[in-house]
Amino acid sequence: MKSGENYKSRRTFLKGIAASLLLIPLVQSCKQKATGLLLRLTGTNHILGHRLWAKNFPKPVREIHIPYLIVGGGIAGLSAARQLHKKGITDFLVVELEDHLGGNSSNGENRYSKYPLGAHYLPLPNFQDKELLQFLGETKIITGYDTKGFPVFDEEQLTFSPQERLYYKNSWQEGLVPRLGATQAEEEQFRRFFDKMEFFRKAKGLDGAYLFDIPLVLSSTDSETRLLDTITMQEWMDRNGFTTEALRNYIDYCCRDDYGLGIAYVSAWAGIHYFCGRKHDATSDKKENVLTWAEGNARLASHLKKYTDQKTLKKHLVYQAEIKNDSVVIAAFDSEKQESVTIVADRVILATPQFVNQYLLTGRQEFSKAFHYAPWLLATVTVTELIDNHSYPLCWDNVIYDAKGLGYIYDQHQSLQQLQPKKVITYYHSFSSANIPQSRRELYKQDKEYWKRQVLSDLSKAHPDIEQYVEAIDIHLLGHGMISPVPGFLFGKEKEQAGQSIGNRIYFAHSDLAGISIFEEAFHQGINAVNKMIHDATLDS
Repeated sequence: MKSGENYKSRRTFLKGIAASLLLIPLVQSCKQKATGLLLRLTGTNHILGHRLWAKNFPKPVREIHIPYLIVGGGIAGLSAARQLHKKGITDFLVVELEDHLGGNSSNGENRYSKYPLGAHYLPLPNFQDKELLQFLGETKIITGYDTKGFPVFDEEQLTFSPQERLYYKNSWQEGLVPRLGATQAEEEQFRRFFDKMEFFRKAKGLDGAYLFDIPLVLSSTDSETRLLDTITMQEWMDRNGFTTEALRNYIDYCCRDDYGLGIAYVSAWAGIHYFCGRKHDATSDKKENVLTWAEGNARLASHLKKYTDQKTLKKHLVYQAEIKNDSVVIAAFDSEKQESVTIVADRVILATPQFVNQYLLTGRQEFSKAFHYAPWLLATVTVTELIDNHSYPLCWDNVIYDAKGLGYIYDQHQSLQQLQPKKVITYYHSFSSANIPQSRRELYKQDKEYWKRQVLSDLSKAHPDIEQYVEAIDIHLLGHGMISPVPGFLFGKEKEQAGQSIGNRIYFAHSDLAGISIFEEAFHQGINAVNKMIHDATLDS
């Protein structure tokens, strides 16, 4: 949930006019407590996934032959499918554990709105990322290019104003940087911090590459800069005299937002990359903005899914992969039919995270231990009303200072229908700790009533009466929500080893191989895996 400018448009103007002309008699209805609260608990199919440990699957009863196989239907796998199509290859199959594609870019829907079940926005890409710009053009997210050669983004898919607000010192303020009542020392440290980030954003190494870039692999190999990956963001802030509580709280929020871990645990290189990897150069005005939808990045996944029509095996858990006689033999369990199947492919892309791959292939558990994944909880809350002191209006992104969670997004924010019968918000909570496995166990140990109380307690800091207006809560658990770049990981040998292809037959594509879990990384991982696979196939022929 990046910080950004507010943007005015024709649609923003119309929304403001509509809101100002209509008066709604809410007084009586707001006093009535919502009854019959509907509480649901969902998540990824971790119970079936945990069977990988035991390998207690029945023997395969049938066999499928296919030239190319993609294991995993998240963004990396879907991007690989698109790239195969671009290369003229359509004889492939995608195998997915869940009953849907999209991975962490999935969504739910109730009678009032769609809502994200994971990733929910895409910042405007760097201008040099031509592959991503091309994809956004294919999907009409980019509608054309202006006279200066900059892409023109569809206004309806850019965040409307107001974009973001922070609940700080018992009041809502515009933007996410805590400014209300700031002392001179706080203002000075914020200024100095952002000056440093601006320097790092533009700086290049002796190799001519940016010190921080997206995809991460484009970043400079500058050895001094890479030393930042050996310390935590908190240590870097200590060394540079960034000590004020407001600044540290803000940076901690930013790191938890993108990496799942706060400044005490995340790499300083990653912490700085959050601010400097994106160059804000995709538009002529050089301003920051994000693309978003009610369903979050499931919209992007839906654009990629068209390349997998009639080419998908869902509810299939791959539990073994090995090379035999110049082919890759895959064993998969069909959870619907409760039977196993053998898939024989010429080449395979494992678009699955390393905590899965370690059970599919021999000899990978040792370096897979270096991969840390933060657990997440999302709670989509449907309310009859969302009462606060209205010091700053409801935004797309709403953050509560010093809360346990990361605040909430207003899922209907992009809708022109401003008189919503009910409001739908999605609350995010990453579990940042020194013991991620323990946090994951706690996530699944507690029941939905426990998490309901935790979510409402956190939201009540800004909305004291929220509980009496709640109609439904949908809680979604992600045990391995995203890769978390702890010190020593981003440029460590383990990550490098995990991405190396095996025997020119098995290839790997996942955002955890980049080290940061953002759409751009998963998108390019899929493309790069296909390009390498086709290159190797050409050499073999």
